[in-house]
Amino acid sequence: MSRVLLSLVVAAALGTPVQAGSVWVVDPNHSETAFRIRHLVSNVSGRFNEFEGRIEVDAENPAASSVSFNIKAASIDTGNERRDGHLRSPDFFDVENHPEITFESTKVEPKGDDLYHVTGNLTMHGVTKEVTLPVRHLGTMTGMGGRDVAGFEIETTLDRKDFGIVWNRTLDTGGVVLGDEVGVRISIEAGPPREEG
Repeated sequence: MSRVLLSLVVAAALGTPVQAGSVWVVDPNHSETAFRIRHLVSNVSGRFNEFEGRIEVDAENPAASSVSFNIKAASIDTGNERRDGHLRSPDFFDVENHPEITFESTKVEPKGDDLYHVTGNLTMHGVTKEVTLPVRHLGTMTGMGGRDVAGFEIETTLDRKDFGIVWNRTLDTGGVVLGDEVGVRISIEAGPPREEG
């Protein structure tokens, strides 16, 4: 599951018109990592509230750029404390043993119309898989205080069983409680690092 999932995600910033060698960071106050999964015959949605991302841009050679994205698994929030506790348990994310969901990019491919295919290693629940994320660049502008900001969005699907998250329950009437596919939607606003002090 997973902003960042993810993220992951923010690698589309490699297409942003900024200087080579620059660094951009994800603004968590204006970004979201959301997911949905089938429960019985409907969908349950949730999000992760704590995450961070860093983008090192090579504007002249986007393939040489790099992206890292980290999500705190314990920050999962579905609006139900009992359910969130179960999701943090060994049945699902096992946050005590696997506290972070991470993405590290390995390749960026421009696909036209502000779309990028970003390939990298996604680690969740202690399992690492190579994934390719469709990242759309939503635009760039000068925001509050004269800072440049850029927006990106991802919509994709992950199979939770690929990452060893296999808990389910068979119903007496047939079928199971949860689906295997998890829809992921990540919205990102990123900008230059803020100066400290």
